Amino acid sequence: MFEKILIANRGEIACRIIRTCRRMGIRTVAVFADADARALHIQLADEACCIGKSAPAESYLRIENVLDASKKHDAQAIHPGYGFLSENAEFARRCSQSGIVFIGPSAEAIEQMGAKDQAKCVMENAGVPVVPGYKGAEQSPEFLHAEAEKIGYPLMIKAVLGGGGKGMRVVRKQTDFPEALESARNEARNAFGDDRVLLECFV
Repeated sequence: MFEKILIANRGEIACRIIRTCRRMGIRTVAVFADADARALHIQLADEACCIGKSAPAESYLRIENVLDASKKHDAQAIHPGYGFLSENAEFARRCSQSGIVFIGPSAEAIEQMGAKDQAKCVMENAGVPVVPGYKGAEQSPEFLHAEAEKIGYPLMIKAVLGGGGKGMRVVRKQTDFPEALESARNEARNAFGDDRVLLECFV
């Protein structure tokens, strides 16, 4: 059993983890960006640490900042919640190298299944049917638009990394594709630090 864990997230998921830890007798460390200094999860946690500026890319997505906060507060483990660094294999690996338990899958498992394009390849190689679409490395808007035409509408744009519904858009007609692609990419970049997407038939 851990005595203290750091929650590398914010909002409702951080609050839920903190409440569960309290019931289990585990102390918690909340992290926050400048804009979240008065957020509820900060008030609920036993300790709190600022990890950067308001933009997620300068705070919640900064591996060094999160690890430094964990060491500063003597946290034995880090719970990533969902989104942000929760499916980042490098983060899981760095936690292990720093002697901190990553509460989640191993770095190897994340590398195989954390990215949707890689996960689909693993499934295909195992003979598991997957939703048809495009999952390649070429990511120019023009190329993706052409692939969308091959797939047909309606289709789904999905961020390659992350989860929680972020970076996902249903596109029902050709004229909506450019705006939906830009919107999905912006959201994915802000949430996960990566704007790669894949395209799938909308089921």
